[in-house]
Amino acid sequence: MRKIIVVEFLTLDGVMQAPGASQEDVSEGFKYGGWMGPYFGKDEVAGHEMEKQMKETAGLLLGRKTYDIFAGYWPEHTEPWPQVNKITKYVVSRTLKNPSWENTVVLSDVEGLKELKRSDGPDLQVYGSANLVQTLMEHDLVDEFWLKIFPITLGNGKRLFDKGTIPASFKLFESKVTPNGIVFLYYKRDGEVKTESIV
Repeated sequence: MRKIIVVEFLTLDGVMQAPGASQEDVSEGFKYGGWMGPYFGKDEVAGHEMEKQMKETAGLLLGRKTYDIFAGYWPEHTEPWPQVNKITKYVVSRTLKNPSWENTVVLSDVEGLKELKRSDGPDLQVYGSANLVQTLMEHDLVDEFWLKIFPITLGNGKRLFDKGTIPASFKLFESKVTPNGIVFLYYKRDGEVKTESIV
């Protein structure tokens, strides 16, 4: 069975919308696109850690909007993600019929996601894809979170832990803090929520 790993850039208040560019996602009037740039672009430790994550990517699982952004950029670029064009990209969409990016497989529903997770093959990383991540969480399909938390709050925008969040326990298995205050946190699923009185 494959693992599904959600890889996200987050603000302190949990916003995941448009971290990389001003026009990446302006839905609902979001005006802070590119918010990670002032921190990430000048932090060699963060850059090295991100390159390490990308080199571990064996397969991608993306929502339609993130897929379109990636498909518009990566086919013409190979660094620092040399394998991105060769690995299989799974995109969840009801309208995409003939994807032009090589090695793309289209899934149309939750049953397709469940079947993919049950199948043999490499683990899958999910970048961005806010709506898809809510669906994955709602159906308990997330095995790990690889989070990069930036020292900034935005007050509004799409959040990682939103309507799809279910009660679940996770265990931290690795962490790192960079010179610019970016915190890399790696969590894996650790069963159900446990409660205990401390009084």
